[in-house]
Amino acid sequence: MAMNPDEKFMRMAIEEALIGIRAGHGGPFGCVITRDGEVVGKGHNRVLIDTDPTAHGEVMAIRSACAALGTIDLSDCTLYTSSEPCPMCKAAISWAGLGRVVYAASVREANDVLGFKDQKMAEAFRKGEDLMAIEHLHVEGYLEPFLEYKGIQGRIYRASSTTQ
Repeated sequence: MAMNPDEKFMRMAIEEALIGIRAGHGGPFGCVITRDGEVVGKGHNRVLIDTDPTAHGEVMAIRSACAALGTIDLSDCTLYTSSEPCPMCKAAISWAGLGRVVYAASVREANDVLGFKDQKMAEAFRKGEDLMAIEHLHVEGYLEPFLEYKGIQGRIYRASSTTQ
């Protein structure tokens, strides 16, 4: 019996996670991004090898797909990931405008097996709690970069990129 496309791509995401952990790159997270039934990007967790806490599988796959497609708009793509995206990855997925996300292990399952902090973070963000001290400080010229960018008609970064 033939495997349906969702199962096929999820198995690829899981294999990508295994490649990453076996290479010592980071945690057990892999991701594949498809468009029209073809893989356009993939990635696995590279937090340890890159010493970069943002190098999650989803982020690496988004970078890969955007580079391959020459766009920041992935609204016509599907993201398959071996584990439910953390809050940071959910934000990156939203910025990329991905049309569909499919995950295997839930945050709760990852937490139960390995004790990851994703569930605690997700709950804090849902409640609107800050997990760090954030301060707002106005200094002279603080809007200058925004005004200059607006003056040169800089692109606004969202899936439906427009010039302002």
